[in-house]
Amino acid sequence: MANIKSSAKRALIIEKTTAKNRSAKSLMKTNIKKFDAAVDGNDREAAESAYKAAVKTVDRAATKNLIHKNKAARRKSNMTRKLNAIEDN
Repeated sequence: MANIKSSAKRALIIEKTTAKNRSAKSLMKTNIKKFDAAVDGNDREAAESAYKAAVKTVDRAATKNLIHKNKAARRKSNMTRKLNAIEDN
């Protein structure tokens, strides 16, 4: 435990922030998995709604610096390609 009062306070704040960030990243990953499941099932409507939710959470994570902006762009691009591949079938 920290000896200095201010560092003890910072430790508590870091715990809260870490929990919030972990939750946000988990939500993002869950939404991406839901999108992938919809794509695997060839369900166009479900994939579109899951795509919107996944892109929204990926953008939010990039805005809050949970993931790098290029990683967010790459994930969105991959999801878009998967969604467009359903149209071709």
